[in-house]
Amino acid sequence: MAGPDAADEATVSLDTAFAHATAMLGRDPRVALGQAREILNAVPGHPQALLIEGQALRLLGDLPAAGRVLAHLLASQPRSAITAFELGLVQGGLGETGRAVASLERAVTLKPDLLPAWHALAGALRSTGREREARHADAKAVEAAARDPMLIKAAVAMHDQRFAEAEELLDHRIMVMPRDAAALRLRGEVAWRQGQLNKAIDLLKQTLAIAPGFGAARELLTRILHTGPDVAEALAQATILLDDEPDNVSHALLKASLQVRLGEQDNAATIYRSLVARGVESPRVWLNLGHVEKTLGHQADAVAAYRRALALDPALGEAWGSLANLKTVRLDAADIAAMEAAEGAVEDDEQASQMYFALGKAHEDAGDADRSFAAYARANALRRKGLDYDEARLIDGAKAHAELFTAPFFASRAGQGCLANDPIFVVGLPRAGSTLVEQILSSHSQIEGTMELPDMMMIGDRLHARVDDGEFASFAELLRSLAPADVKRLGDEYIDRTMVHRKDGRPRFIDKMPNNWMYTGLIRLILPNATIIDARRHPMGCCFSGFKQFFARGQLFTYDLGEIGRYYRAYVAQMAAFDREMPGAVHRVIYERMVADTEGEVRALLAHVGVPFEESCLAFYRNPRAVRTASSEQVRQPIFTDGVDHWRQFEPWLGPLRDALGAVETAYPDVPGDLG
Repeated sequence: MAGPDAADEATVSLDTAFAHATAMLGRDPRVALGQAREILNAVPGHPQALLIEGQALRLLGDLPAAGRVLAHLLASQPRSAITAFELGLVQGGLGETGRAVASLERAVTLKPDLLPAWHALAGALRSTGREREARHADAKAVEAAARDPMLIKAAVAMHDQRFAEAEELLDHRIMVMPRDAAALRLRGEVAWRQGQLNKAIDLLKQTLAIAPGFGAARELLTRILHTGPDVAEALAQATILLDDEPDNVSHALLKASLQVRLGEQDNAATIYRSLVARGVESPRVWLNLGHVEKTLGHQADAVAAYRRALALDPALGEAWGSLANLKTVRLDAADIAAMEAAEGAVEDDEQASQMYFALGKAHEDAGDADRSFAAYARANALRRKGLDYDEARLIDGAKAHAELFTAPFFASRAGQGCLANDPIFVVGLPRAGSTLVEQILSSHSQIEGTMELPDMMMIGDRLHARVDDGEFASFAELLRSLAPADVKRLGDEYIDRTMVHRKDGRPRFIDKMPNNWMYTGLIRLILPNATIIDARRHPMGCCFSGFKQFFARGQLFTYDLGEIGRYYRAYVAQMAAFDREMPGAVHRVIYERMVADTEGEVRALLAHVGVPFEESCLAFYRNPRAVRTASSEQVRQPIFTDGVDHWRQFEPWLGPLRDALGAVETAYPDVPGDLG
């Protein structure tokens, strides 16, 4: 009879055999199968050996034999989650999808944190058309992975900005488990937090290919795309998010914000109206509804929405600012008292700034220029604080533009670029009458109004980034180096990028981004047949009107009277230099002349664009199209002259602006000879 030592040796030998068989499964399943059968010869019916036998047969492709072994084992070990999982994989491979789903559901019921089983179950459900259940399985897989200590460690490293450590942990995990959706999503977030947008997008798309129901991954992808790379794709992703979770308010707001960006104002309004109808009493929802109603021209509804937002949160500066921005709305003494009472409860400087802009408008409406200017000054000081505005770069860029874009430069590149004549660029400063020009043009049957499109600025900024990265010594050097194919590709890119904003099928469209004046030469280079309109207004009126305005993004130069004056001066200098080199290439619309002789100016404008005169362009205020800028209500009325010299009541405070403008003011609408 064998003693205790012999029994111990047998146990150690068996443990060694199991360890060897398990290790060989991933390297050489044939060897693992042989080892498992040796164990079964010594210990018939051993559950672990049968499991390894079944796994090895599956890996070797002998699915019927694997199915028989695993089914027999599961019958004797009904609470073995791993056996149910393995059997489900075999059944799926044999095309027995219904049985596979049943086995995999049994596996995750027995062991809810069995991550591979959730992944397999999602795939099996998806193959039978049960998409909603598959998405639920995706989510449960992520939930299971989220409890993993390694992923928790990587997430902590990411939040502590120890990105290299997080990358190392996650890259190893993905190498070992390439279908771990939670690890892939987290890796995508690590890339995004480091500004690696393309890499983040690729990783998140990989994640969703594995787990389409992974809502957190889709939401992060949507928000990254929302920032600019592909807004149309972002909307498609947001639509899936909301379809998956129709009661999720956050998803609804995300989708509506994307619809607004793409000009789908009516669709966004439908979402916001449905939210408030469901009883979502959020001041932000009412605020967003007000923005859309304003854009659609529903002024009374916009006012009601803004007022409701303020009833819920009297310190919501953006709601006060939005009311003031309607221009046609007068804020009264009760509004002034309400704003002053809410001052101490305002959330941050941005909200406070908007409230003070509204307070300035209220005092202005009341005829109190002294208190009005004080409020405007405080609003601008709050807004200017913390903004990174590089005035020297702007002024130097305008000078470099004048030096580069000469008649010989364009003559040597004749015939290059994208030859489409679709775009009509309306450039200049904000508050110079560009929305009026856009409304007149978009009232023509051949011309579609869009919005202030960011695409030309993004193309130009991307080229500048190559200079900043040291690839070229200057912007001029970069542009001179472009081959004809490069120039055409840039023009084609602009046309392609803006197509998503064209809804009406008209042959021409308007890009009203005022800051595109900085890229006048680039526009002419890559889109030589595009039309460029320069909307210009008296420098004192234009600049002070900008100073009174809160801009949600961009226009960093408007919050200081001296800075806005020097900006206007640089703009005039650059455009004058371009006029000298390329006379007639830019059509200038002087706002005061448009007011004085609307029909004559409209006829000249249409003639430059190259379309016949249409009476509808004189009745532009009847155009029902959505208008997103601060002038949205003003362009829904006939032209009036009251605002031309409105700035004069504030003249005692405008010395810094006048000094910055210099001869540009006194020579207007002409251009002074020396603008150096």
